Amino acid sequence: MYQRILAAVDGSRGARLALDEALKIAKASGGEVVAVFVVEHAPQLVDVGAVYLSEQGANAALVDAATAALDEARALFREQGVNGVARAVDAYGDRIAEVLSRTADECEADLIVMGTQGRHGVRRVLLGSVAEALLRTAQVPVLLVRYNPEAGEGEKDRF
Repeated sequence: MYQRILAAVDGSRGARLALDEALKIAKASGGEVVAVFVVEHAPQLVDVGAVYLSEQGANAALVDAATAALDEARALFREQGVNGVARAVDAYGDRIAEVLSRTADECEADLIVMGTQGRHGVRRVLLGSVAEALLRTAQVPVLLVRYNPEAGEGEKDRF
């Protein structure tokens, strides 16, 4: 059974459904959950002659989102009596899927659980898919929990 489960969290409803699924698996197996929020620093275009944009101000919303998502994960660990660790990981310019895969290797995860919105067609091509990229790079099984906003329910896809 799975002893160490990495759950990707980002504050979204899909990520919360995935974390709930990771907690169920950990509870059943006596394992632990490592909740990870990947902090991504978006490049900024700034007219140097006109204004200086502070990096701290630009990332305040991201820091708040990470703090909220990780605090929620810690609260769920306590509520459900599951061993868990919640941590933020800096992407340092890498893609989120690469960071999640590397983090799973570093913490010796047996399973990665993450939420996905299941975009199709042009939206997926334009926006990309972290889930798809993770499936290509992960060395361990990946459980995708699809969030369908119209239905409001999560659907599990195992790859």
